[in-house]
Amino acid sequence: MLIAGCSNDSGSSDNASYPERQIELVVPFAAGGGVDLAARAVAEYLSKEWGQSIVVTNKTGGGGIVGAQYALKEAKPDGYTVLVNNNSSTTMYEAGTSNPTITSKDNKFVSRIAEASLTYAVKEDAEWESFKEFSDWVKANPEELTWASVGPAGFSSFGVAEWLDSIGVDYKNTSMVSSEGASDSTAKVAGGHVILAVHNVGEVYSLAESGKIKILAVQSSERSPLYPDVPTVEEEGFTGLTVKWWTGLSFAADVPDEIVEKWDEAIAEMEQDKAFIKELEKIKLEPSYLNSEDFTQAVKEETERYTKLAETTGIRK
Repeated sequence: MLIAGCSNDSGSSDNASYPERQIELVVPFAAGGGVDLAARAVAEYLSKEWGQSIVVTNKTGGGGIVGAQYALKEAKPDGYTVLVNNNSSTTMYEAGTSNPTITSKDNKFVSRIAEASLTYAVKEDAEWESFKEFSDWVKANPEELTWASVGPAGFSSFGVAEWLDSIGVDYKNTSMVSSEGASDSTAKVAGGHVILAVHNVGEVYSLAESGKIKILAVQSSERSPLYPDVPTVEEEGFTGLTVKWWTGLSFAADVPDEIVEKWDEAIAEMEQDKAFIKELEKIKLEPSYLNSEDFTQAVKEETERYTKLAETTGIRK
């Protein structure tokens, strides 16, 4: 838990003077991952701007849905509980679940904050020297592939499913191993318990830098400055792979529009702040602001795209 700023619990319900007391940023994933680190950077910035304490709380479980359920349906919709979400707890969950308990209609999307490219990581001493070589092995031995994900409809699942579909491998013939988040997934790979971890460039950086895991490819149009020697998936001969990580903010559907607008305006200013940009650079994320309207539309389009992928590959249960 992080507390930034100083508390002032006056309890007024006048939205014009919002915020007047402590705000809770709910991260539905484990500490140390990209969503968590981005949330802490946001808390640090806004607590100074608004002069109110902002608490970051990690509520894990259900591939992000335990925390989302709390923020969107259990907490009072007064603007003092904010969900820090990403694909796994929004578009991918809705696309990959037959009867989702949380959908985009339960969210009032505020702003998108950051993005990051996907990476494919294996143990440092793994036998494969390239993503192409690894993919050929998977095509020949699909039942031997194990990969880690926060859930069957998580970010890693969609990244793996899209890649497997592109090489003609049945997703259902491989094995998912549950994890609490990126730090858990990469530790499982480094320890030899799981073959593959699919996470964003920053989430795998520390173990890659320390020589515990090996990055086979980065899923982006250009090589990542974090891994200048690692080829892109396109360089390895793979096209049409589109899954990309993002994180953003949302409120419960009944939160007043003027509060959403105040947050969106603050986030827009934050994304122009040099100090905040430096914080994103430290945690290996790229600023990727979208306002409330554009963010909402992007989520809608992504959900439709991922629903087709989930139906095609068998993710949806």
